[in-house]
Amino acid sequence: MSLTLPVEHTDPINTRILEISEDNIQGFVREPFALIASRCELDEDTVLARIRTMLEAGTIRRVRQTLVATNLADGALVAWKVPPAQLDGAFDFLFQEDPFSGHVVLRSTDSETPGSQYRLWTTLKVPAGFSLETHCALLASKIGAETWRIMPAKGFFVLGVGHVRRKSLEPGSRADVPAEMRLPSVVRLTDHEWNVLLSLKREFEPEEIRRDPWARRAAEAGIPLDEFCRVAEDLNRRGAIGRFSTFLEHVKPVSGGERVTRFNGLFHWAVPPGREREAGAEVGRHHILTHCYWREAGPEFGNVSIMAVAHGTEKERVLAHKAAIDAHLAACGIPVSYTNVFWGGRSEIKPSEISPLLYRDWFERNGGMD
Repeated sequence: MSLTLPVEHTDPINTRILEISEDNIQGFVREPFALIASRCELDEDTVLARIRTMLEAGTIRRVRQTLVATNLADGALVAWKVPPAQLDGAFDFLFQEDPFSGHVVLRSTDSETPGSQYRLWTTLKVPAGFSLETHCALLASKIGAETWRIMPAKGFFVLGVGHVRRKSLEPGSRADVPAEMRLPSVVRLTDHEWNVLLSLKREFEPEEIRRDPWARRAAEAGIPLDEFCRVAEDLNRRGAIGRFSTFLEHVKPVSGGERVTRFNGLFHWAVPPGREREAGAEVGRHHILTHCYWREAGPEFGNVSIMAVAHGTEKERVLAHKAAIDAHLAACGIPVSYTNVFWGGRSEIKPSEISPLLYRDWFERNGGMD
C-alpha cells in the first residue's frame, strides 16, 4: 500500500471520487474506473491509485459489480425473535455460516414498542425454485429462534448507498417528483449466463483495480472478453445488473479512527391499505434514504407497510430527517397510524450468494430436506 496517498474519506480528492463511485455508476460498464474519472474530472491513474489505496487501507471495504438480486433470487427482510442469551451466537452463525443471508444487524428501539423483541434482522436471498420459508425454518433450528417474520418486498422506491454525498444533506431535502416504484421480477439465466455472472460479481482485489478490469474475469470464466461483455450487457438490459460500486466501511472505524456514519435508522410507517404506493413514492423522494420499500410487516410490527433506511453521524440529525419525512407525509394528506425507528447496533454486511448450485450443496450439508 502506498504511504504517500491519503486514505481518509474526508480527503478532498477521495471525497470527490467517492461521491461518484459509491452509487452513481449504474449498470454494466466496460471501463468503470474510466467513467468514474470522467465524472470526477480527474485522470484515470489518480482514480485507480486512490481507490486501490483506500481498498488496501480498509476505508473501502469492497469494490464490486452489484446485481439486482431481487431479479435473480427470491428475497426478503427477516426479523428474528431470539432469546437474549443466544443473540450473539445467532448473529455469528448467520454472518459466518449462511452465505444466503446478506445484512446481519442487531437492532433496538428507544422504548418497548410493537416488534421491539425482534432484535436480529437479516436480508435473505434464495435462488428461484427454492423456498424462503423452508430456509428460515432450517436457520431457526440452528440459531434457536422462537419465531420470525418474513417480509418480501412488494415494491422498491430507493436502492443505493452514497454515504459520503449524503453527509451534508439538510433534513427535508427531496427530489422534485415522487419516487417511482420498481417491482421485483425474476430473470431466468442459462448455465453460460450464470458462469459470466458469478465471475462478474466477485469482489475486486487491489491488483484488479486497473484499466480493462474485466479481462481477468473473462479469462476466469473461460470465454473471450468480447463475449463476456456481450453477456453482461445483455443481462444489464434484462434488469439483472445493478451498479458498479465502492462500498465504504461505514459503521466500523477506519484509518485514523474515523467513521463514515455512526447511526443507522430503519424507519417504519403504517399507512392505510391502498395508499402504500403513494406513501412509498413520497417517502422515497427524500435524498437522505439509501433504501425505501413496501413490505408488509404484519400485526407484530403495528401493520407497518413502508420501511426506509437512513444513516448519519449524529442520532439527532437522523431523527431530524425522519421528522421532515413525517411532516411531508402529513402535508400530503397521507395518514400514519404508527411509526417507529429501529436503530442498528452490531452489524455485518456481505453480498448474498444466489447460485442455485451452491444453494443446493449448502442446504444438503446443513441437514435440509427437499
